[in-house]
Amino acid sequence: MASPVETQQAFIGLGANLGDASATLKAAVAALRELPKTRCVAMSSVFQSAPVEADGPDFLNAVVELSTSLTPQELLAALQTIELSHGRQRPFRHAPRTLDLDLLMYGSLQLNTAELQLPHPRMHQRAFVLAPLAELAPDLQIPGLGSLGTYLSKVSCQRLARLGPLEEFH
Repeated sequence: MASPVETQQAFIGLGANLGDASATLKAAVAALRELPKTRCVAMSSVFQSAPVEADGPDFLNAVVELSTSLTPQELLAALQTIELSHGRQRPFRHAPRTLDLDLLMYGSLQLNTAELQLPHPRMHQRAFVLAPLAELAPDLQIPGLGSLGTYLSKVSCQRLARLGPLEEFH
C-alpha cells in the first residue's frame, strides 16, 4: 500500500494591473481551486497597491492559502501555466502584468535554486504581500526570517488600500 502524500500549507500571492484585473484575479482563484491534489483554504481581501520599482497602473493584490500535496516545483509549474493562460508576458523585470502568481511560502521549506526561492525572496519587503498574508495568518513565522508582524511594521509607508472581498467586485 502506498503511503499517503503529506500535504503542505502554501501561500500564493496574486497580482494584476493590466486589463480587467478583478476578473483576472477571480479567474485565477477559480483555476487554483481546480489544481489537482490541492484545496483552497482561504483568500484574503483584495488590496490596491502602487507598483514597486516599476511604472504602470496600480495593482490589485491578494493572497490565497492552499493545502496541497503537489511538490513546490509542481505547484510553481501550475502557477506559471495559469499565468500564461491569462496572457502573462515577461518583457522585462517588474513589467506591468495581466497576472502574477508568486509562490510565497511552502510549509516551512527554505529553498534556493535557479527556478525557485522559498520563502519568496522579497515578500518581507512588500506591503501588498504582508497585509493580505496577515489577514490569513497573523501569527505566521516566515522561515528563516521570523515573525510576519516584525516586517509588516517596516512597510507601513508603502501605499496600500484594502478594497474588500474579491466576490464584491464586478
